Amino acid sequence: MPKLGMEPIRKAALVKATITEIGRVGSLDVTVSQIAKRAGMSSALAHHYFGSKEEIFLAAMRHVLTLYGAEVRGALAVAEGPEARLRAILAASFSAGNFRREVVGAWLNFYVLAQTVPEAKRLLAIYQGRLRSNLLVCLRPLAGDRAREVAEGLGALIDGLYLREVLKSGPPDGAAAVSVALDYLNGQLKGRVA
Repeated sequence: MPKLGMEPIRKAALVKATITEIGRVGSLDVTVSQIAKRAGMSSALAHHYFGSKEEIFLAAMRHVLTLYGAEVRGALAVAEGPEARLRAILAASFSAGNFRREVVGAWLNFYVLAQTVPEAKRLLAIYQGRLRSNLLVCLRPLAGDRAREVAEGLGALIDGLYLREVLKSGPPDGAAAVSVALDYLNGQLKGRVA
């Protein structure tokens, strides 16, 4: 007889184990058995909760996006003015929670998954659309007609900083990533962001 209330706890454990295993292996070549073992349960139970490896990957992706979105919203809620809001978005993008080795690896592998899985592609499109929208709101008063161009460049730079981080050794350096992004913004905005 199943224990009542265990399903959400076990699903959360499987999602966290998925992120960890993808980050550890560096690809989507992880098995449900590896994920389940890391979560401390059987692969049969993992299949029971999610049905397939793809569904576990999608649940992990939703989890990463949910945490990222909550951190961005929290940072924006206390930021006043376009410069502060840009800094808040960058700080959330490269925070200790979002810029951990396993999360960085998971992000990059989710991009790979999005090439073949329509639901993954949809989730990444939502993320990119929200990032672009948040950046545009901040950049319109600062960059005027160039706001869209600068937002696209900054979004690409954020993705690129994640990509480069995967290739490094040692712990991720979120402060250095924010500094690179701010240097880009200052170049685009002629030093308007301090």
